[in-house]
Amino acid sequence: MGLKLKNVLPMFVFLLLASTAKAQSAALDVTSAKYGGKPGSDITQALEKAWTDACASTTPSKIVVPKGIFKFVGTTFKGPCKAAIEFQLQGTLQAPVDGSQLPKDDTWIGFDHVDGLTLSGGGTFDGQGAQSWKNNDCNKNRQCKSKHINLRFHVLTNSKILDVTSKDSKNFHVNLQKCEKVEINGFTVSAPKESMNTDGIHIGRSTGINITATTIGTGDDCISIGDGTKDLTVTNVTCGPGHGIAIGSLGRYPEEEPVSGINIKKCTLTDTTNGVRIKTWPASPIDSTASDIHFEDITMVNVGNPILIDQEYCPWNECKKGVPSKVKISNVSFKNIKGTCTDPVAVKLACSPGLPCENVELSDIDLKYTGDKGPITSVCSNVKPTITRVAQPLACATGAAAA
Repeated sequence: MGLKLKNVLPMFVFLLLASTAKAQSAALDVTSAKYGGKPGSDITQALEKAWTDACASTTPSKIVVPKGIFKFVGTTFKGPCKAAIEFQLQGTLQAPVDGSQLPKDDTWIGFDHVDGLTLSGGGTFDGQGAQSWKNNDCNKNRQCKSKHINLRFHVLTNSKILDVTSKDSKNFHVNLQKCEKVEINGFTVSAPKESMNTDGIHIGRSTGINITATTIGTGDDCISIGDGTKDLTVTNVTCGPGHGIAIGSLGRYPEEEPVSGINIKKCTLTDTTNGVRIKTWPASPIDSTASDIHFEDITMVNVGNPILIDQEYCPWNECKKGVPSKVKISNVSFKNIKGTCTDPVAVKLACSPGLPCENVELSDIDLKYTGDKGPITSVCSNVKPTITRVAQPLACATGAAAA
């Protein structure tokens, strides 16, 4: 009898714990009676309460915003939390059109110091930014007030962003800073080409980011890669409209960190002003590096400048062009890049006269110029690239080492 009881007790404890875990991991629906959110109304408080409960849970939990359109003034969801959280957005969250109604900082929705977040559900974060773009003079006024970013991830670790859409952000759509091991898959960015300063995904000081099967159409860089980014993989991304995929700009501010281990593969860029590029400011305040950067299997469709290294990047004339960039670029490859371009200079490698680029490779480059401003060509300075299977007009012949 005692032996049977001894065998039964562990099973009873197991079932009790399982039942408790199941109850704790039940979906936290913001439209439930507990939270009181309703379609068409502001659910900021409902979502904040649901996050507080989820963050306090010792077992994984799920926050659900069901189908429908919901108003959301904005907030930053803060951790650390006690267990993983899935934030499932099935409907649409709408930001206020008037930026003055948003949080005082430049973030509409933020996630700060969260480990094990999954953002999913097929829904849309709608920044309603059209009015802000019209009033944005940042192209000529560098003292302009920063607009709100749709989604900011700060110190996000071991997390996933899956099958959701960022639409019409007032500023950058996504900004990842100090993040580690984050997967972005099936993500969509949607904004017209006239939207200003609306980078699709910006990454800085982050490690182990993987972006795949993502579609980005916007008014600025589809993906922009800032200082301190390491071990980034971008695969099967469709970009356009926009300004292309860019490393930088780098070398503008003190205390910038090196960039390394960047792999951009199997992407298609359509009707973008640039293709794949690395851009650094002249007259950098400190020495820095950008290394082990690889662009491979890229298709260009009517792209302005398909292949570009620009170490004299100086918008708004806010720099000393005569002073060389101090960002050392090395171990860079452009492989199997094909398609059409709308500028006759299809390949431009303008490296720093103070720190010439090293170990740059061009191979299997096949680009056709669709305009009427002369023959297709390449322009290179302060670099001796290795050339493999590249037609002479694109071969960056001056100082090049043929392979």
